[in-house]
Amino acid sequence: MARKKKSHVLGIDIGGSGIKGALVDTVKGELATERHRIPTPKPATPDAVAGVVKELVEHFDYKGSIGCTFPAIVRRGVVHSAANVDKSWIGTDADALFEKATGQSVHMLNDADAAGVAEMEFGAGKGQEGVVFMITLGTGIGTALFTDGQLVPNTELGHMELGGKEVEPRASANAKENKGLSWKKWGKRLDEYFNYLEALFSPDLFIVGGGISKKSEKFFPYIKTDAPVVAAELRNEAGIVGAAYQVSMKKSS
Repeated sequence: MARKKKSHVLGIDIGGSGIKGALVDTVKGELATERHRIPTPKPATPDAVAGVVKELVEHFDYKGSIGCTFPAIVRRGVVHSAANVDKSWIGTDADALFEKATGQSVHMLNDADAAGVAEMEFGAGKGQEGVVFMITLGTGIGTALFTDGQLVPNTELGHMELGGKEVEPRASANAKENKGLSWKKWGKRLDEYFNYLEALFSPDLFIVGGGISKKSEKFFPYIKTDAPVVAAELRNEAGIVGAAYQVSMKKSS
């Protein structure tokens, strides 16, 4: 098993279908090992997920602080929403639960926030001043908002309503696939959403992440905003990298 080196921190990304982990070089902002993936348990209760997190720690033979992402509002380690996860998570002190399971210090944050942190530090948003939105398109829609490089946590603006309908079920990457939407039709839904965000926040840059961002040339032409729209650079590694980086910053502060 891969052992932790001086600048290596374990990052874990909890998703609806899989829980992935890797050691991260937090100086370079890149994975130091291959990702290891374990299917998300069904149902994904807090105790069941804690068991998988423990498996990942054992897989990497890791001792040290752990950064962990989660698809919900997370404040000081406590989960406050459950839009796409088991409702039993609401009110769970995830940091304490995972620390008990692993015997290591754990810092959990919202998954879109983690991905945004990685892009701002090492990817498409590096050195960008002003207001930046990271929009992650996948099973749902994740958002991370930054002002002069500082994260405004837990925005969760994929759940906002537009025209009386929640955005996420209409415009996520899953919605495109499940509803059989053409690139043009889906792109126009995104255009409506991005323009609404632009009217509210006047961002200087949109960064689009998620696996589908690899096909950005197919839908970016339909998004007409004043702010530039660019594809994320760290792709599906962003959450793991961002979670580990946040932990490294907490340790050094």
